[in-house]
Amino acid sequence: MQIEEIEILITKSVADAGIKAISEKIIAGQRINQQEGIYLFEYGELALLGSLANFIKEKKHGKMAFFIHNFHIEPTNICIYNCRFCSYSHHQSGTSWEFEQKEMVEKAVAAPAEMKELHITGGVHPKHGLDYYAGLLKMIREARPELHLKAYSAIELDFMFEKSGVTLEEGLKILKENGLDSIPGGGAEIFDEEVRKQICDDKAFGNRWLEIHETAHKLGIGSNATMLYGHIENYSHRIDHLELLRQLQDRTGGFNTFIPLKFKNKNNEMSYLPEVSSIEDMKNYAVSRIYLDNFPHLKAYWPMIGQQMSQLALSFGVDDLDGTINNSTQIYSLAGADDKNPAISLDGLIKLIRDAGCTPAERDSWYNVLKEF
Repeated sequence: MQIEEIEILITKSVADAGIKAISEKIIAGQRINQQEGIYLFEYGELALLGSLANFIKEKKHGKMAFFIHNFHIEPTNICIYNCRFCSYSHHQSGTSWEFEQKEMVEKAVAAPAEMKELHITGGVHPKHGLDYYAGLLKMIREARPELHLKAYSAIELDFMFEKSGVTLEEGLKILKENGLDSIPGGGAEIFDEEVRKQICDDKAFGNRWLEIHETAHKLGIGSNATMLYGHIENYSHRIDHLELLRQLQDRTGGFNTFIPLKFKNKNNEMSYLPEVSSIEDMKNYAVSRIYLDNFPHLKAYWPMIGQQMSQLALSFGVDDLDGTINNSTQIYSLAGADDKNPAISLDGLIKLIRDAGCTPAERDSWYNVLKEF
């Protein structure tokens, strides 16, 4: 969307002087502050927020919408933590399982040749430390050297390093030497300490998550960032979360993408809470795109919100739909996601993107474009 079109939209539809001033600031390429971010959440009209977010997206990437050929391995659902929002761990499901290292290597070997990235994350198992997880990476690297290995959330890393008696830097160096390329963004939840005490009080505080990612960035290990939204948090908590991520990105530039993760209310201790609406989802994508001006990418994780809503998100600042997944993750299907068996064909993903008016672009894990469709 061109600046002129947005300015016409502002003139016609915005009676709020505060929203108009913030909108003009965004168009001018100026960074908004926390108070302005909260104001956008509270008073911004959805159409205008989408237009502003898409303006920023198209300045960065034009009409391209990215995807990757990827798959997941989830080593176990046994977890030392009992997060109230979680539907995945053995605490909630009532059953426990874990794969042997050999089984996980076999899964990697059996994955189709076109796969570019393997995402490894699961529960925090009480018995496994750094040697176990570094060994797994080494075996997969030897078996499938071409795969980008994105592995272990900050919460998993925190436990394995503590269990093995190594520092963050020492532990990350060992994992990198054994094949780690980047780390996923899970475990961030919401950084506000009071909210964390109510939803995941036994898990590491948000500042530890930030410390782990900053250390990874300094070692040349890229990462993603997430935020769990739509539960007991409010808009100020969301903006505070985004602000801390933005500050870290200013320092390191190590984040690849931001992924808002919607709270799903099936099969967990917070099932009494209603899920937020699709309108709220789109607002959250748009404000996130506007606020995180130094993040190159914004991802809609389609196994979480479904294919149709992810397609809609491409009109609210999103430029990445993750990937083919290949029905290899249970984390959101257990929580009541629309896609019970998360898999989509290449043709299906391309059509999804094209029908949203975007250009499908296959990427690698660092967002280098491999092919435009």
